[in-house]
Order: sequence, then C-alpha cells, then structure tokens
Amino acid sequence: MPHATVNGARLWYDVRGRATRNTAPIVLHHGYTASRVNWLPVAARLVDRHCVVMMECRGTGESEHTADGYTLEQYAADVVALADHLDLERFTFAGHSMGGGVGYRLALDHGQRLEKLILMASIPADGFPNVDPRMHELRATLRRNRDRATLLAQYRAGCVRPDAEDEAWFESRVDHVFGVSDGHFDGGAAAMRTLAVGERLASITTPTLVIAGSADGLLGANLDDFKRLPNAALEVLSRAGHDVALHEPDRVARAIDAFVRYGLARPRG
Repeated sequence: MPHATVNGARLWYDVRGRATRNTAPIVLHHGYTASRVNWLPVAARLVDRHCVVMMECRGTGESEHTADGYTLEQYAADVVALADHLDLERFTFAGHSMGGGVGYRLALDHGQRLEKLILMASIPADGFPNVDPRMHELRATLRRNRDRATLLAQYRAGCVRPDAEDEAWFESRVDHVFGVSDGHFDGGAAAMRTLAVGERLASITTPTLVIAGSADGLLGANLDDFKRLPNAALEVLSRAGHDVALHEPDRVARAIDAFVRYGLARPRG
C-alpha cells in the first residue's frame, strides 16, 4: 500500500474506486485508536460510484509513529497535505468519532478545500470538558500493562449489536489500542477532551451530513451540534451504536452516496 510523507509524517493511504465529473473524492478518516478497518465495509459499498481515499492518521495503523503532532489541528493539516499530495483541489471529508473533530477543524481552518462534510458519530464540538482526566489514566494503565482481559471485558460490556460485533472484533479493537503510539493515545485523548468550537458552528457553511446511532452515547451531543450547523442534514440509524459503519454499512453507504451526489434536500418555493 502507498505512503506519503507530509508535514514530517509518513502516512498510509489508499485510493479506491474512480473519479467522476460530478462528485469530489471522499476522504474517510477513522476515530481515536482506530484505523481504516472501521470504514472498510462502507468503502467497499461506495467504490462503484465514487473515488474513495482511505487514510490512517499519524500514530495509528500503518502510519508513522511520530514524536509529536497529536492535535486535531495537526490531524486536519495532514489531511489537507495528503490531498495536496494526491492533487485534490477539493474533496468531501467523512470523519468518524475523533475524525469528526478533525472534520470540524477542517471546516473552520480549511473550509475552502471542502466540497462537503460528513460527521459520523462525531465527538462533540465542545469536547468532553466534564470527563475526569483520571479515566484516561486508568485506560492508559491497562494499555501499559497489556491488560487484554480487562479491556476485552469493557468492550464486551458496551456491545449493542451482537450480530455485528463478535469476539474477533473485540480482539481487533484491543489490538488497535495496544498498537497506536503513546503520542496518539495521550495527545488524541487530550485533543478530544479540550475541543471547544461549539460557538463557531454557525459559521460553517459547508454542506454537512450528520450521521448518528440511536444507541450511541454521543447521540444527544450529535443532535445538539446538528441544530447549531446552518447547512446540515441528519441521519439517525435506529439499530446503530458508536461503530455506525460496522453496524449499518448498507444504510451508511446509501446516506453518503445520496448526500454526495445530490446534496441537501431543500423545500421548493
């Protein structure tokens, strides 16, 4: 698979499908301690109609474990730099979870490059200011001690779709937690906790699709953020938790396809 060195980091990416005249390429960005795996089922359903660019941010998957750069601003700058590497003047960005925070930063800092924005089970625009940082320290201790049993138990306890999340999936999630860089594990968590762009959402005019799972703990925050976006549509999937693309890949792909091809629905008159 190809890599591109941008902003001092060697990033993994893959381009699938084919470009069309009527739609911009779709860049898919995963969430915190995740990788392209989370988007694969949806990407497979989009490539027959769209050019899809999958990527892994610094510190995760097959991308370089850099010494620094683990902020949402840097992750967003890396997306833009990868787009430059691929000669993409404009693109649609789809971010899951932490990737949604990257999407907010792209819209606010690099909005001229975005054709459309897709936020799937995104972290809240105002971050997690009320989350006790000691919770991260507890998870960091489990990671440092390679306490697979406890982490597996936590993921199993949070399962909302047994038909989609099997033991292999839980094992894979723990492997991802163990495999990311220390910089991403700590810096990414801090960046999500301290994101504070809610007051600026009204300035985001990029057409935006908010995708949420009704069984996701972030649903309430996703709905609140949707209400503050002036140019947005909403898709809530009734049988999906936080891993929306895993739980409902067909419906997610259909929603993205329709949004990218036709844009926001507007009343006549």
